[in-house]
Amino acid sequence: MAEGFLPVSKKDLRERGIEQLDFVYVCGDAYVDHPSFGAAILCRLLEAHGFSVGFIAQPNWKSVESVKALGEPRLGFLVSAGNMDSCVNHYSVTKHRRRTDAYSPGGKMGKRPDNAVVVYGNLIRQAYPEAAIIIGGIEASLRRLSHYDYWQDKVRRSILLDASADLISYGMGEHSIIEIAEALDAGIPVGDVTFIDGTVYKTRVEEDIYDAIRLPDYEKVVADKRTYARSFKTQYENTDFVTAKRLYEAYEDGWFVVQNPPAAPLTTQEMDDIYALPYMRAWHPMYDGAGGIPALSEIKFSLTSNRGCYGECNFCALTFHEGRIVQARSHESILEEAKGYREDPDFKGYIHDVGGPTAEFRRPACKKQLTLGACKDRHCLYPTVCPNLDTDHTDYLELLRELRSLPGIKKVFVRSGIRYDVVLADHKTHFLKELSEHHVSGQLRVAPEHVSDAVLSKIGKPSVNVYNRFVEEFEKVNKELGKDQYCVPYLISSHPGSRLRDAIALAEYLNKHKLSPKQVQDFYPTPGTVSTCMYYTGYDPLTMNQVYVATAPHEKAMQRALIQYRDPKNHALVREACRKAHRFDLIGYGPECLVPPERKQKRK
Repeated sequence: MAEGFLPVSKKDLRERGIEQLDFVYVCGDAYVDHPSFGAAILCRLLEAHGFSVGFIAQPNWKSVESVKALGEPRLGFLVSAGNMDSCVNHYSVTKHRRRTDAYSPGGKMGKRPDNAVVVYGNLIRQAYPEAAIIIGGIEASLRRLSHYDYWQDKVRRSILLDASADLISYGMGEHSIIEIAEALDAGIPVGDVTFIDGTVYKTRVEEDIYDAIRLPDYEKVVADKRTYARSFKTQYENTDFVTAKRLYEAYEDGWFVVQNPPAAPLTTQEMDDIYALPYMRAWHPMYDGAGGIPALSEIKFSLTSNRGCYGECNFCALTFHEGRIVQARSHESILEEAKGYREDPDFKGYIHDVGGPTAEFRRPACKKQLTLGACKDRHCLYPTVCPNLDTDHTDYLELLRELRSLPGIKKVFVRSGIRYDVVLADHKTHFLKELSEHHVSGQLRVAPEHVSDAVLSKIGKPSVNVYNRFVEEFEKVNKELGKDQYCVPYLISSHPGSRLRDAIALAEYLNKHKLSPKQVQDFYPTPGTVSTCMYYTGYDPLTMNQVYVATAPHEKAMQRALIQYRDPKNHALVREACRKAHRFDLIGYGPECLVPPERKQKRK
C-alpha cells in the first residue's frame, strides 16, 4: 500500500528512480492522503499535471537538516501549516495550551511550532538560499497582508515577508498552484511570477504595480486603529473574483506586498476531477504504530459536496479564504465516492455527513454572481434573505435520496450546518420534513449564535425571531413524524457588540426555553474576519461605527458563565454579573431566577 503514497524519504526516491523532485511540500500536519486535507489535493493535482512531488510532514523545526530530507527540488518548496492555523491548533481562546492535536500521530501535541509557516519558510531559506518558496493554506492565506495577531496582541506584517517566501497562493489554491508550477517550469524566475490570480508577491519597485489600490502603509495601520479598520474594509470589498482590484501595501524596509485578485472558483467538472484523483484515502503507514491520525477518523466517511459560502457571518473567514461563490460537485462524483466506501472494511454503512461550509448550498446565491460577482454593498442573507436568492433545496434533496438508496448504505446523516433562514425561505420543497425524517440523528445542530439583536447585527445573523420560527417549524414537523428530535443551538459568548446585559438576555432565553448548552464558544479573534477587526479596533469596518468589545478576561468569563448558568461552578460569576447589571431579580429560587443566592456560612 505504501508505494501509492508520495515519497517521504530518499529511500522512496531511490525506489522510484527519482533523482530530483520538482516540488517538496513541507506541512505542519501529518501526511494524510485524503481530499479533506488541502495538502493532499494540491500534491495529487500537481502529479496529475506531470510534476513530481515529495512530502515532508512535521519536520523538526529546531534542525535545518529536517527540510533537507528530500533534497532541493527543481522548481520550489510548497509550505503550509496544515488544515488549521498553527496558533489556533495550539491554543484555546484563553491562550491556554491545548492537550491534543487531531492532525498529529496519536493526537500528540507538540509536533509543529507556533507560526509554522514562518518557521518552516526561514528554515528552508537557511538551507537553500536560492530556492523558490511558495506558501499557502489557511495560515498563510489569512495572513497575506498586515493583520492583527491575537496571540501576540499586535499587528504583524504580511506573512510573505516574515516567512522569507517568494509567493503566497491564497484561497483554495488549485488554479494558482498549477499556474505557478507551469510558470516556474517554463523558466520564469520566481521573482517575475507576478501575474497569477490568487497569489501575493513582493517587489521593491512600485512603478511595476499596475491597476491597483494602494492600502495604507504598514506603519499607519499599526499606529492608528481607524486606519486599520478602513484598510480591512478595502480588503473585504475586494474578495470577489469578478470585481476585486489588485491591492498593495508598503513597508518600512522598501518592500511592497501586492495581492492579485482572487482566482476564479472551480467549475463542477474541475471539482469532480479533483475528487477523482488517486488518493490513498488513508494516513501514511508510518503512523500505524502511533495509532494513526485522529482527524481522518472524524471525516473518513463524510462527503464534501460544496465549497464557498454566501452566508458571510462576520466571525467566519470563509469570505477571505473560499469566497462567497458556492461551488459544487456533481451527483455522479459524490455517488462514486460513496460507492467506494463499501470497499473499506471499516465502513459500517453510515455516511457521517454530506455538505461543506453550509450543508445545503449547492449553487451560487443567484444567477448574477457568476457574471457580475457577489454584491459589494449588500449581503445575501443579512439582515434578511435577499429576494434574488435561489432558496430551492431540490438538488440537495435529490442528492440525499440517491445516496440513501445505494445498496449497502444504512443511513446518511447531515451534520454540516444548515442555514435555517434559507430553509424557511424555501417554499418549493419539504426540505425540513425530509431532513428530519431521514438525516437527523436525534439532534439538529443549528447556529443562531445569540438572541440579542444588537449582537446579531454585529455577527451578521438575522433576528432571533427567525430562529424561533425555525424551531417551531422543526418541532411541528417532528411531531407529525412521531420523532423525538430537537435543535441544539451553537452559541458565541463575548462577540463584539455583546455587553453584560446581552449575555444576561441570552441566559434568560435559555432559561425560558429550558435549554442547557454543553458547548459554548467564546469568541476567538482569528485572522481574516470582520469580527476580529471589530475586536482589535473597536470599529465595525463595514460601517466605521464604534463597537463595544469585551476584552477583559473577567468580563469574558462572566459572559461565558451566563450561557452555562446551570453549572454550579459558574454560580459565583453569574451572581456577580447579575449584580453588576442590577438584575437582582435573577438571583433567587423563582422560575425566572438564574442562580440561587449564596449559602450563608454557619458560625462556629
